[in-house]
Amino acid sequence: MMPLIYAESGKPQVIKKIGGNAEVKKHLEDLGFNVGGEISIVNMLGENLIVKVKESRVAVSEELARKIMV
Repeated sequence: MMPLIYAESGKPQVIKKIGGNAEVKKHLEDLGFNVGGEISIVNMLGENLIVKVKESRVAVSEELARKIMV
């Protein structure tokens, strides 16, 4: 298990755990990040990641990407 920030770009990953406080977890769930869901990194732009989750592309900060364990 590792933070999403270290995952290989373009390779599908399964979300195993979401860290952070309740507010952070709720925010990520609202964006479609759920434990057991599939996610893949599309691109890295500076300190942000563009990720594909549930057929959508979402930008997340490096800080949030470190809370998503794959």
